[in-house]
Amino acid sequence: MPKGKIIVIGNEKGGTGKSTLAMHLIMWFLRRKKLVASMDLDGRQGTLTHYIQNRASYSAAHGIDLELPEHLTVTVRENPTEEERRTDEAAFTDQLERLQAENDFVIIDTPGADGYLFRLAHVAADILITPLNDSLIDLDVLAKVEPETLTIKSPGHYAQTVWQARQKRAALKKPQTRWFVLRNRVMHVSTRNEKLIWRLLEALGKRVNFTPLPGLGERIIFRELFLKGLTLLDVGSVRSGVALSMPHVAARQELRSILQAIGEDTSFES
Repeated sequence: MPKGKIIVIGNEKGGTGKSTLAMHLIMWFLRRKKLVASMDLDGRQGTLTHYIQNRASYSAAHGIDLELPEHLTVTVRENPTEEERRTDEAAFTDQLERLQAENDFVIIDTPGADGYLFRLAHVAADILITPLNDSLIDLDVLAKVEPETLTIKSPGHYAQTVWQARQKRAALKKPQTRWFVLRNRVMHVSTRNEKLIWRLLEALGKRVNFTPLPGLGERIIFRELFLKGLTLLDVGSVRSGVALSMPHVAARQELRSILQAIGEDTSFES
């Protein structure tokens, strides 16, 4: 039996829109009638978990049937012993194998910090998507930039983490992870900074083998949707009670472009 595809949303930086993107991918595949499981590895903050809980609450309060994934929340131990770490890694691997066997897609949302399960998830990833805010500060996790020439000096610590995960994946004789870096929360006016970030990402992508992509723009609609547990795919439908607006349409197109670039079905049904 073919195993489900594992998509990891990862970055060693918080506040880049990982959970928002993860929720939209989950709902996209559910709307395509796929079997989908999700895992929140940031149990302490639990943004993806709260998003899904908000959706379940909104569904119950309004008497509407909204799609939900099988969802697991993982709280990683702080300062585990070696034995505890091995136990946690074995349990994570067992759960992931089960989810893969029972679903078409497994979406894993990771915390904005390194950790032993964070690294295991990266080894498991068939597709890795890294949302990145459009700034030189956020770019620092991917690359060290020479301040005088504004060129790539060396890969950053997160890029090295991904390289190590790829090495371990190769040792397991698994296909190489396809890695995409999304420039998230981009302003809608072209600036010198925007052009510089894109040029640096293109140069780094060739060096460490990822594909840079435009991501989701900065819009207040995402915060409003989170509180109801809704996504761009829900707005405009009678059951959601949220009218479709021009910002929703533009954001949907951005989402469609991301999926098209990573090779997933982009047909949309209202």
